[in-house]
Amino acid sequence: MTGPAVVAADVTRTYALAGVSVPALRGVSLTVDDGDYLAITGTSGSGKSTLMHLLGGLDRPTSGRLVIGGRDVGTLSAPDLARLRNEVIGFVFQAFHLLPRTTARDNVALPLVYRGVGRRERRERATEVLDRVGLAHRLDHRPHQLSGGEQQRVAIARALVTGPSMLLADEPTGNLDSATGAAVLALLESLNAGGVAVVLVTHDREVAARARRQIVMRDGLIANAA
Repeated sequence: MTGPAVVAADVTRTYALAGVSVPALRGVSLTVDDGDYLAITGTSGSGKSTLMHLLGGLDRPTSGRLVIGGRDVGTLSAPDLARLRNEVIGFVFQAFHLLPRTTARDNVALPLVYRGVGRRERRERATEVLDRVGLAHRLDHRPHQLSGGEQQRVAIARALVTGPSMLLADEPTGNLDSATGAAVLALLESLNAGGVAVVLVTHDREVAARARRQIVMRDGLIANAA
């Protein structure tokens, strides 16, 4: 992909709660360049999670323009937007979201099912990515047989298996001890050095400080950028 991974131009997001309009984002403009490393911080209710959902194509703005992977989200049908997410973006969550009865390899291969990739190729690609994150010896282990750090590495491998141009990581170290969290951040940074844009949503200032760029959200706006 050439050009920015995501461009948001004056995007807003308003939710209707009990008949009342609640503005979560109030006009945010942001560009995530190809290969960028960005941390989004802010207190609870600041709009950082809403912004991440928009950047990942999990939601649409109420107004403004959002372009992901060179495509204007406002012009896409729901199936087209889902396909774009699968092609362009990898998601890493604090809670891992692994299927408990499924092996590490098959958890990682799952996004390829939605691309129509055959079983043999899915398993081969999942094996390659697990090796890339240092888990070649855990292919057939289920989540309960893995440590928290290993589960997060499986989740990162699952995010990588489709070859995304951008990883969105929501509190990726939140459920990990400090040493394991540092190892996961080092892995994300090595992936970033290989050309994958990384966007972290975090409340941890030390985690945010490792990014090349930081933005602070407050009351649905970017309050500070560095």
